[in-house]
Amino acid sequence: MSSPTIAPASRPRSRYHRMLHDIRYALAINVLCALVITYLLNPGSHLGQNLIASMCIGGIAFVLIDGARLTFWNPGQRPKALPFIAIIAVSVPVAQWLGMQMFVWLTNVKVKAMTTLEPAEVAANLVFTLIVTGVAVLFFSSRERISRLQTAAAEEKARAESVARQAMQAQLQMLQAQIEPHMLFNTLANLQGLISFDPDRAQLLLDQLIQYLRATLSSSRAKATTLEQEFKLMQAYLGLMAVRMGARLNYTLDLPDDLRGTRLAPMLLQPLVENAIQHGLEPKIEGGHITVQASHQGGQLILTVVDDGLGLDHPGQTKGMHKGTQLGVTNIRERLQVMHGDSASLSLSANDAGGVTARLALPFNLPLSSTP
Repeated sequence: MSSPTIAPASRPRSRYHRMLHDIRYALAINVLCALVITYLLNPGSHLGQNLIASMCIGGIAFVLIDGARLTFWNPGQRPKALPFIAIIAVSVPVAQWLGMQMFVWLTNVKVKAMTTLEPAEVAANLVFTLIVTGVAVLFFSSRERISRLQTAAAEEKARAESVARQAMQAQLQMLQAQIEPHMLFNTLANLQGLISFDPDRAQLLLDQLIQYLRATLSSSRAKATTLEQEFKLMQAYLGLMAVRMGARLNYTLDLPDDLRGTRLAPMLLQPLVENAIQHGLEPKIEGGHITVQASHQGGQLILTVVDDGLGLDHPGQTKGMHKGTQLGVTNIRERLQVMHGDSASLSLSANDAGGVTARLALPFNLPLSSTP
């Protein structure tokens, strides 16, 4: 992954803001120097004068050193040792001399070291300024190193998240791709059986299949869909099943108007409806009724598929239900875990009057960043 390129026009602005950010620490160091001089190195001296002198010398040193660093090296880039040492070696005596000149101009106070030019006084001032500058350089270098490490860690985290999103999307697409052939093969098998003894019904079934495939084409490969689109897909699917089962199948779709635009992952309802028909209503001689309903409860989107079929505990159905739901219920649970973790759930429960209720609970109106 290549690092972002900074346009030439944006570099001065970036450097300028970086210096403004660093100057706060430089001012704090200058204040600390004035306190050290007043109360440790030269007790009894004037704090205000020491503070002005520290600000003058330290401010000029900061501008020279930090300005040179940001001029010759990009922000965040580690300076080369020898050139940077040379900059410090030149900047310290220059800052010392210019800072004292500024101090005299501001305060009109004569400085003994400047009038007598005694080597000991001049050397002591230079050594102190050099020590303070060294401490400041170490401080800023540590901050730069920490900043570089944080940037590298953030980039690595972004790369890891990108890889995880790609892996999650591939997994979701694989899980969803299992649903469509499962339903399609069942319908084609029924169509093949009808062609020989009931061509008219086979033609009607084929027409409904085409209608269903048209409805599912836009949503089955989309990253997200709406409840309105999902219920239209269920309308087409149940219409297809009604041709197969005739009067044995009745259904109700209940979608409140205020939930029509709610976004969710596609193809969540279809496996539940298919299981209700395949394992509950189709094996039942008289067939039955299926209700698909959407509601909003306590910050969650609740989708229910209720049938009055044979139920979970009907003799001979438990094994068939388990086998039949491997590509349905298990698939949905895996998708929910990848997309929402523990904030989404799917439950199956037996109805008192017979049949099964499949209850799907999703976070309401949360964006789905990586759905198939």
